[in-house]
Order: sequence, then structure tokens, then C-alpha cells
Amino acid sequence: MADVAKVVTIIGSSSEGFAEAAAAAVSEAAKTLRGITGADVISMSAVVGNDRITEYRTTVNIAFAVER
Repeated sequence: MADVAKVVTIIGSSSEGFAEAAAAAVSEAAKTLRGITGADVISMSAVVGNDRITEYRTTVNIAFAVER
């Protein structure tokens, strides 16, 4: 029998950095998803204000097991 996973896309943000933004996305997803098996950062972007980065953002695909 083959394993099956489902993927959802979450956008995380942080004022600290890209790694923290990705961690925030996984943490938020874990509040409603069980069996998370992986996270793939699809893109990174930033909000700039007064010539400095004020917010880091990551778009993350979260994979989790399909329950039957």
C-alpha cells in the first residue's frame, strides 16, 4: 500500500528573519493539522520601510499524512 500525503500552502511572517517566518508557518499549521511530515519553502519576500526590512515572509508548502 502506498503512503499518501496532502499539501497546503501557508505564508509565515516574522520581524526576525526568514527562518523564523518559516518556523511560524509550520507552528501555525500544526495547530490544525496532524502528522506534518515536511515543509518546503517556496518563496521568500520582505516588507521594507525606512530603508530597512521590517517584516520577513515565507511561503511554505506543508505536507501531512492523509488519515483514513
